[in-house]
Amino acid sequence: MTSLPRGGLAVVIASSGAIGGALLSRLRSDGGFAQCIGFSRAAAPCIDLTSEASIAGAASHIAKFGTPLRVVINAAGFLHGDGFMPEKSWRQLDAAHMANAFAINTIGPALLMKHLLPLLPREGKAVFATLSAKVGSLGDNHLGGWYTYRASKAALNQLVRTAAIELKRRQPQAVCVALHPGTVASKLSEPFRKDGLHVLSPSEAADQLLQVIDKVEPADSGGFFDYRGEALPW
Repeated sequence: MTSLPRGGLAVVIASSGAIGGALLSRLRSDGGFAQCIGFSRAAAPCIDLTSEASIAGAASHIAKFGTPLRVVINAAGFLHGDGFMPEKSWRQLDAAHMANAFAINTIGPALLMKHLLPLLPREGKAVFATLSAKVGSLGDNHLGGWYTYRASKAALNQLVRTAAIELKRRQPQAVCVALHPGTVASKLSEPFRKDGLHVLSPSEAADQLLQVIDKVEPADSGGFFDYRGEALPW
């Protein structure tokens, strides 16, 4: 990491997951931050994206450090589990599945923006990045299916775009972006990996994502980029 001011605070949400854990490890090994904090449901400090109270509590915990918050990365996401799998047809649409996915993929990140974007400093570069997914792109949807996951990530992208407009008025040097990490070897992608598909290790994905975070500038705020830094269609 080179373009971010040195000595600030870096935060990773969902640091107990494959990508989140790799991101936190990479940020700590970089040595350029005064403090690197990981939040998850599994350990303290605890954060649960389905609970605004826990998000507000995490924001209060971060504010107490008195160190400029330079990087926030939300690595949380829900694709399958709890008996739910991505839909192949509208016949499989289920209200409980949709509510759970939107709570984690859309509403939770929106509440992170509500409570953490105001903590970004007014001077110097700072980045709020949330992991989205290429399948959330309307322009790139040629296969159909995966209704809930696609819709929840598309909604997330709109929230990022909208928050970036407000952020520019308050903290013009700060950046708010949605990032597609590619297919990463994790529990989330495991049932859907197939021969010939390019799969990144968590550490490879973390390195790529941090390079993108390092390169984005205020003019990129509100954008949707993949792990190579290429802009994705909305």
